[in-house]
Amino acid sequence: MRLKKNLIIQFYFIFICALITGCTMLVRPQIGQLKSIVLSSNASAPDDIWDVIRKGFQIPNLSNNLSKQWTQYYQDHPESIKRIAERSVKYLYFVVNEINNRGLPTELALMPFIESAYDPSAISKNKASGLWQFVPRTAKHFNLKQNWWLDERRDPIVSTYAALDYLESLYKRQGHWHLALASYNCGESVVQKAIEKNKKSNKSTKYINLQLPKETTNYVPKLQAVKNIITNPQKYGIDLPKVENKPYFKTVKKNKDIDIEVAAKLAEISLEEFKALNPSHNRPVISSKHSQTILLPAKNIEKFHINLKKFTDNLSNWKIYKSKNGETFLSIAQKFGISEAKLKKTNNIRTQQKTASGQLLLIEQKHVISLATNKKYIHKKTYDYLVRPGDNLSKIAKQHNTTVTEIRYLNKLKNDIIKHGKKIKLPYEE
Repeated sequence: MRLKKNLIIQFYFIFICALITGCTMLVRPQIGQLKSIVLSSNASAPDDIWDVIRKGFQIPNLSNNLSKQWTQYYQDHPESIKRIAERSVKYLYFVVNEINNRGLPTELALMPFIESAYDPSAISKNKASGLWQFVPRTAKHFNLKQNWWLDERRDPIVSTYAALDYLESLYKRQGHWHLALASYNCGESVVQKAIEKNKKSNKSTKYINLQLPKETTNYVPKLQAVKNIITNPQKYGIDLPKVENKPYFKTVKKNKDIDIEVAAKLAEISLEEFKALNPSHNRPVISSKHSQTILLPAKNIEKFHINLKKFTDNLSNWKIYKSKNGETFLSIAQKFGISEAKLKKTNNIRTQQKTASGQLLLIEQKHVISLATNKKYIHKKTYDYLVRPGDNLSKIAKQHNTTVTEIRYLNKLKNDIIKHGKKIKLPYEE
């Protein structure tokens, strides 16, 4: 009663404010917004996200043989649920919070247990990808970008938005969550055909009575099984990791290209964790043109900004090369002084592919500089210099009005090491 009273007071306050500011229409908050107000104003909000999930269950329980079998299966394989739950720690608060904001059942936060084992980099044999396992066609329908730079099906934020949009639309059309979930799994048209078939035979059109693909027949029972275990993990002998009811990650804006290794270093996190939070990027560098944000653990944001201010090296060590029509990978590799195998590995190119033909390629900055150096020094006259004891490239370059880079190029040196008694070429200044 007290909570309802507080809610009424808040709505009254909003209404008065609208009148004062001259609004002609009062916008009614959505169910999700109401839940948000309740949670934020409730001093006894759960500390653990699992409790938030339990309190938000809305989908009718499915108690059939399959759900019991899957519950038993997960009980017999507790390490499987525990491993997925531990992987979910990074994403669960965001997913649950977005679900609550929309007023949707929190059972939906358990779907990635079934879809991807809460692995944002998971990919199926049908080329479905990400936490929510979007196939390319459906992803395109929901405006998830899939290009050379990134695949937003793997983006924890935008893929969650898209999945919940999709689920909401399915529920509005199907009218029951079991049918909406089945449609998400196998496609709305498949479920609709099964419903029409049962209608013609005067059979029930409930989910459990439909003839659906085997995977879909097991889909809702699997979700029910996970729900059973999350509801009472002690009963099934499963220890869930504590997931705090607060953001695990936050968004950091950026306006420059940055290597994922550099970003991880600046945030003082492992490369593995950075990739887990930013799995949508296909390349070792994050392009500022195609992505203006990165995700970092909330506790490391301040460290990142402090380290960034002190950082004096290049944020990115890669450059983009657009190949010409008919240009081969071998000729491009030779141009930059690298092996063809390394060029292909860096750019995820099949070994059998020979021709680039307008393809974008990433080249390490040092090789781009090397190419520029080649062009700059290719016509210079040289003379021989005998390396003396105590000499090094830096000392020789300074004494002879040249650079270490130029000496290395002229002598095809792989590093700065030289031995006394050897002759090296130096540029001749006319």
